[in-house]
Amino acid sequence: MSATLYDKIGGKATVEKVVEDLHKRILADGSVSPFFAKTDLAKQRGHFIAFLTQLLEGPKEYAGRPMDKTHAGMSVQPQHFEAVTKHLSDAMATNGVAADDINAAIARVSNVKGAIVNK
Repeated sequence: MSATLYDKIGGKATVEKVVEDLHKRILADGSVSPFFAKTDLAKQRGHFIAFLTQLLEGPKEYAGRPMDKTHAGMSVQPQHFEAVTKHLSDAMATNGVAADDINAAIARVSNVKGAIVNK
């Protein structure tokens, strides 16, 4: 049985480090940080860890709202999505995820773009 992408990147410990790093990058980026100004980051962190875990074929623990409902009325534009995706890619690289696995993860994240952008 082949390892899931979740297992290949290092599982829960890596996902948690990546999301922590991602949040730092997002908050330092004035182009996307305003989207998180009124967000409970501790709660969002938990949701994003669960969402990313599930997206990478880890345990199915995400119990948050669907992406289209979560992003409704936010007017996230393609450039905002791309900025966060770049931050995610950089956070994964910084935390030791192999380039091929980063590309596979970003491809999966890109699959939900339609549920996030222009909502």
